[in-house]
Amino acid sequence: MSARDEVLAAVRAALGRDAQTRSTGDAPAGAVPRAYRVETGTASGSVAACDLLEHRLLDYRARVTRCRPDEVAATVAHELAGAASVAVPQGLPEAWVAALRATGVTVRHDVPEHPLAAAELDGTDAVVTSCRVAVADTGTIVLDAGPGQGRRVLTLVPDRHVCVVRSDQVVGSVPEAVRLLEAHPERPLTWISGPSATSDIELVRVEGVHGPRDLRVVLVGP
Repeated sequence: MSARDEVLAAVRAALGRDAQTRSTGDAPAGAVPRAYRVETGTASGSVAACDLLEHRLLDYRARVTRCRPDEVAATVAHELAGAASVAVPQGLPEAWVAALRATGVTVRHDVPEHPLAAAELDGTDAVVTSCRVAVADTGTIVLDAGPGQGRRVLTLVPDRHVCVVRSDQVVGSVPEAVRLLEAHPERPLTWISGPSATSDIELVRVEGVHGPRDLRVVLVGP
């Protein structure tokens, strides 16, 4: 038996797969139990879920502004104050875009027919998007490149990301979010838990390494 065969045999043994199960196609005897928590008890879209999401995001040093549905456009424009240019994805509500134009900011549209080049994004101050789902338990926002969210690069290059999250998009746990995301398994996912940051070097926190250092969440609802 070669070293490779020994390693594979050890892996199969750990997984509960022997020669008999491999030949018959039966389920492995040592199947890993999936008894992890699926729900947290926090009702999706509830005030409690939104409060917990806000708490987690603030702990990650994100900025959270809560507003009513009729205040979204004005709130988005306010959170983009000071930005000279803003990138917007296809499918973003026109009322939000109009509110941005009213402030005099340069709006750069990223559409499949004319995607913004990397250099253009690098010279853009901010980006505004919606999201697919948000997880209260972990303070995580997920984008799946659907309408109003755009390409992954769109939210990774500009230094400020303003993301609009509706209360009905807030779920309690990660498994609940994954079940929703299964509707479009072909879409690329971006999981965001606060501004981009690392502390690899001497445990010194550095923000903006892998994405925007300024994350601003507009939480719409109760």
